[in-house]
Amino acid sequence: MQRNSGRAGDDLATALLRAGRVMVGVSERSLDDEGGVTLPQFRSLVLLDRPEPVNLVTLAGLLDVGASTAQRMVERLVRRGLVTRDRHPDNGREVVLRLTADGEALVGRVVARRRRALGAIARRLPQGTRAAFVEALHAFAEAAGEPVVTDRDDSLWDL
Repeated sequence: MQRNSGRAGDDLATALLRAGRVMVGVSERSLDDEGGVTLPQFRSLVLLDRPEPVNLVTLAGLLDVGASTAQRMVERLVRRGLVTRDRHPDNGREVVLRLTADGEALVGRVVARRRRALGAIARRLPQGTRAAFVEALHAFAEAAGEPVVTDRDDSLWDL
């Protein structure tokens, strides 16, 4: 395999881009049986899968899109019965977004498919590199500002 070594970090960037293609493929395949839910729509559902209420402006910020783009996405998800709009429990003028039972079930199914697919790939890693790989991925996610998820930290290695 030929690697670009012209600048510091190029090897790492190339490796991450390659791994990213794998992740996108796994992500796309995990949605195959979900009736046309797109990756951006699924990302919205995942961001709404939390106990605290999320309003449209917050969702748009989390998605790094404008409020009108987030609004169109939410409209599609509401029409599909995956998201509801409700009044905020503490502020009746604010509208919050929540997953419906169908939305929660969809997120659960897709995450389970992804875990199985990633687990199958992870089991093919050499045993001696797994711990270092996990540590490097956590460091990468932290550097990117990805929040730590504690309620779903089941180990891939147990799959």
